[in-house]
Order: sequence, then C-alpha cells, then structure tokens
Amino acid sequence: MAAARLPLSIFDYIEGGGEDEASVRRNRSSFDDWSFVPRWGAVENLDLASTLLGKPVAMPLMLSPTGGTRLFHPEGELGAARAALAANVPYGLAHLSTTPMELVSAQTPGLRRWFNIEPMADKGMLQAMLDRTADAGYEALLVNVDCRAIGHRERDYRNGFTAPPSLKPRTVVEGALHPVWAWRFLRNDAIAFPNLDGTVAEGPLASTPDMWRTLLSGSYEPTDWDTLCDLRSRWSGPIVLKGCVSADDAAIAADIGIDAIQVSNHGGRQLDHMASPLDVLPEIVERVNGRVEIIVDGGIRRGSDAIKALALGANACAIGRPYLYGLAAAGQEGVAHVLRIFAEEMTRTMMLLGVSSIKELQDNGPSFVRNRHAAFARSTHEYTGTQTATPKQKSSS
Repeated sequence: MAAARLPLSIFDYIEGGGEDEASVRRNRSSFDDWSFVPRWGAVENLDLASTLLGKPVAMPLMLSPTGGTRLFHPEGELGAARAALAANVPYGLAHLSTTPMELVSAQTPGLRRWFNIEPMADKGMLQAMLDRTADAGYEALLVNVDCRAIGHRERDYRNGFTAPPSLKPRTVVEGALHPVWAWRFLRNDAIAFPNLDGTVAEGPLASTPDMWRTLLSGSYEPTDWDTLCDLRSRWSGPIVLKGCVSADDAAIAADIGIDAIQVSNHGGRQLDHMASPLDVLPEIVERVNGRVEIIVDGGIRRGSDAIKALALGANACAIGRPYLYGLAAAGQEGVAHVLRIFAEEMTRTMMLLGVSSIKELQDNGPSFVRNRHAAFARSTHEYTGTQTATPKQKSSS
C-alpha cells in the first residue's frame, strides 16, 4: 500500500540501500538461516512485557529514528510517536527529523523518547545539542557510529531524489500520478530539519548528499573513542551506540560506560556487503556478557523475526522500514496497525514455541533456535564419520 501511495522517488528512499543493496538483502536472508525448535509444555499467562534500559515496555520493540519522515505522510514523526506512546514502546527521533524535538515532546507526554545524534568534534555544538535534548525531555541518546560518510544510494541518484523534493519535470509527473500525496505535501508546512538549527552552517540543504556534506564537515569529524568518552561525561542519561557490528567495538563501548548497543548496519543504507546484524549478534552477546543491553535492527519484518533475535540474546528489537510503510499508508493509525501486527505475531510465535514470557525466551533462547548451516555441518560430519572405516592395526608378527 505504501508503494501505491508514494511517488517512486520517495518510496525508493525508504526501500533502497547502498550500492548493490547486498546488505539489504542479507539483512533479510540471515533470518532464513535460523529455524525454530519448539518445546512441549504448558504455556500459561503468556506475556510480551519486558524491560529496556531499566524501564518497563509492553513488548521488547522500539521505533528506530528515521529522517525526513513527513515526506511519507504529513503526520510524520508526531504520528509515529503517538502510535509508540499508545503501544508503550520507545520512540527514537532522528536529528534529521522534520518535526522539532520540542514539539514531539509536547505532543507525547509519557512517551519514552530517545534522540539520535551524530558524534561531534565541536564541543560547543555538542553541548548545545545535549542541553536542548535534555530540556526537551529525552531520556536517552542514540549515537550513530556508522555514518562517517553517506552511503552511495544509487536509487536516490537515479531518481534525482532531494530532501525536500525540488520542482523538476519528473517531480511534477510523479505528483500528478500520486495526487493525494501531492495535495498533502503542498498544503502542509515545507519540509525542513529544525533540530539542526544552530548546529550547521547556514545554506541550502538542497539534496541528501549536500546535507550530509554539511553535517560531516568540520563539526562532525574527525571523531573517535575519545569523542564518545567525552560525550559520556557530558550526558547523565543512557547512551545507546547505534551502528555497532563489531564484537571488539561492543566490548570497548562497555568498558567506557555505554549503556546499550544497537547492533545495526543502518538498514543496509551505508556500507554495502556488510555482515547482517543477526549474523554478528551471537558473537557480540557472548563478548559483552551482559555488561550492556543489546538492541538489534535490520531485516526485521515479522514478529517471528523479532523472536529469533531475542532467542539469540538481544534485549529488544528495533524497526524502521516496517513502521514507515504503515505511516505512508495510513499515518498514525498505520503505524499503530504495524505495532499490533508485531505484537500478535510475537505472541503467536511464543505460544507455538512453548514459551510463556520474554524472560523465559531469553534465558533459554539457544534451545529454541537452530542454525541451518551449523546443523548441516554437524550432520555432514556425522555422515562422513559413519562411512569411514577404522584402519586395521598392522600385525606385530
């Protein structure tokens, strides 16, 4: 439905990834490598409730930050945030959101709001952003560590995508073919990025590449672990390192006091041919050994996908594209519908697995899933072993 509602260039901005989009495809296919192993037993009082960063959530799921959200529906970030509030799950607001962080806060009292930022080398800009974030009532920071440059998203280049959309012959044609989207776009406030006010040099943010060049020039680079240590000293609330796929980096993050890792490859939109988050999740879980909480995103399209990730050691899952599809289709109600689908599918999957609670799933996760490659290797080894005769001992005579 989202594909039908949106112009191709806008839908491709949601759907597309970096270069050949191998990372996007691997994010999905990695879930096919894991199969469920149900256990027999009574399932009573099944409950999706869990905790995340020390506070209760209705289910171990959150809405990841996404930029330019009012491009997809005029309700934009407010619609998504209100749906998250109603579902009692956290909501991540992007620094490239099209709605001011203060307005989201004012419209969603009681919502667990997390703000997404880039590491900044300029300490003055950093402190100004942190002060603004704290004053607006955001409880946690989601710090990107996978955006040293913008990924080469070839769909955007082919489509001539710009944010906000510019008036070109192609844009006019796409608008004519999608009159509802065009009418909504023209009658609402112009697309802008108000959270960047005062943090980037003035000038036209004419296109996604231009915007990123502005963001990544001077104030945002170079950054390193010392930058994150400085950030840790300046922010008293939880910090989530978003975009970590290395067990070594996860261990360092735990050492410097980071509270959680979001295992992510940016939805396959940055570096192509990356390992999928699910591929590296077990290694990261083993390496950090409970010192930080782990959120995983990338390729999660069903509740059963989320259950697999939780069984492999994640504390929670994050979704981006799925809720944007819902938003594009029906605004806030579309996002709410997506969250209901996830809750229903997670509940049904747990029932069929023989699991009563998220804690039970996480405590006994490895017994509920099996990797098909590992199973194949084991069965091949066993088969080969049965076919190999033991060499006869030479006679000593």
